[in-house]
Amino acid sequence: MSTAMPVVLVAEDEAPLVEVLTYNLGKAGFETLTAMDGLEALSQAQEKRPDVMILDWMMPGRSGIDVCRGIRELPVISELPILMLTARGDEADRIQGLEAGADDYMVKPFSPRELVARVRALLRRAQPSIDEALLSYGDIMLNTEQHKVTVRGKTVKLGPTEYRLLKFLMECPGRVYSREILLDRVWSNGVHVESRTVDVHIRRLRKALLDAGDIDPIRTVRGAGYSLDHDGA
Repeated sequence: MSTAMPVVLVAEDEAPLVEVLTYNLGKAGFETLTAMDGLEALSQAQEKRPDVMILDWMMPGRSGIDVCRGIRELPVISELPILMLTARGDEADRIQGLEAGADDYMVKPFSPRELVARVRALLRRAQPSIDEALLSYGDIMLNTEQHKVTVRGKTVKLGPTEYRLLKFLMECPGRVYSREILLDRVWSNGVHVESRTVDVHIRRLRKALLDAGDIDPIRTVRGAGYSLDHDGA
């Protein structure tokens, strides 16, 4: 599936876990599809062509192992990256899952943050350009292809300058930038603006982020400039 927003198919029959996965993946900038049994999972994989599949081992209708083998036998989706979830943590089980065609393997219970990181790693290996289009910092996601910013899944409306400012700060979080550097890197070459103009756009950016999700990650460093920092002020 070719799209600016990566699509993850979550094949899992435990509704509470599906809710946790879809929430965390959505917050991380992924679109999600769901399947509650093995037959539906295989059908969705063929029809929707997701970018990544999260596949539970113990699925009704058809086991995750069977689904994984079935996908690998179908030319149109044989390269689909698959992350297998299971409560079975023995080495023999992990080997069986990997030999069936899974690209990665996580044992329940697991950290949702780690799962998202592993999904991104699978994307980088399979489709590098997709992952490069996404910048993330905490609950903030910026999609450079769509020019779209979300906070906890909610779209943030930014002006062009605020968008460029946030993108620049997200490319190197934690680093402090002076107003002069921000003017040089964010504003158009040859356009003369006062250094205090940066403060105006920082205030606008902060207000937009706060309105969208009660988040202000921008730290003011007196006498030095601004930084994207969890200890923002």
